[in-house]
Amino acid sequence: MENIPDNDLDRFLQAVGDPFQFPDLPLQDRRPVPTADYKPMGVAVILIEFASSDLWRNHLRRSNFASCEEILSTEEGRGDALKCMFHTATHSRLGLLRTPAKIIAAVRRLEELQCLNTAEVVILWAWTAGVADVAGYDAWGSIEHNTLNFYQTHGIRRLTILSRHITDTTMESSHKLFLCTHYQGFPCRVSGVQQPVPLEEAEKRWDRWLSEVRVAQACQLRRLYQLFGYDPMTWKEVVAVEEVDRNPGPLSGWSVTPTQFTDWACDYP
Repeated sequence: MENIPDNDLDRFLQAVGDPFQFPDLPLQDRRPVPTADYKPMGVAVILIEFASSDLWRNHLRRSNFASCEEILSTEEGRGDALKCMFHTATHSRLGLLRTPAKIIAAVRRLEELQCLNTAEVVILWAWTAGVADVAGYDAWGSIEHNTLNFYQTHGIRRLTILSRHITDTTMESSHKLFLCTHYQGFPCRVSGVQQPVPLEEAEKRWDRWLSEVRVAQACQLRRLYQLFGYDPMTWKEVVAVEEVDRNPGPLSGWSVTPTQFTDWACDYP
């Protein structure tokens, strides 16, 4: 990310192109090549990280995300992307979207490129338990404001995608590995202070870890309801159309009228 000369950034991203598309080569250039372990979603995740980088973001093109936008319009595609983001954040030396500022920068650049499905996946990632410390008012205040602005601008129609993601249980193993790698155990966000423990002890505390994650998910869901000015019943009424179609297509259409933003903290024990 750091060692490419400035005048080569455009050419590099043009060469990368769309990770999910391969240009048709002229017949004379089609030669057998060794099978490569190429994962287009991994490349797309790196491009998302580039969107958060001061050095790279302005060199990205909408064409870098053209096929990704189509893939991320489906529930399966979003799930694959989030699993890949967990893997990258866990195993990459550089991490992934490590601060609220980088998350917001990525969302804004993707909005500028009209890559709204990709931007929405970054918002889903931002609301994942453990990625940011919810006890930090400034950090979470910025993520909440960015989430609110995104759906105010592009419509409320897909908000149940976010609420379903917050309580999703299909990525628990990836989530557990991420937390153990970064915090040596569950960072107890509900009670405030993070208390790292040795990895061996964290493995023994699986049941407690899982219980605390579920409590954190409930807190996140309540935080989301309050952010948009709803309680659980009115939330279901407003976004009920989403339950009919789990892959509703592009963001569009409905307005959002939230209550005044307030400093809110989870009151679970």
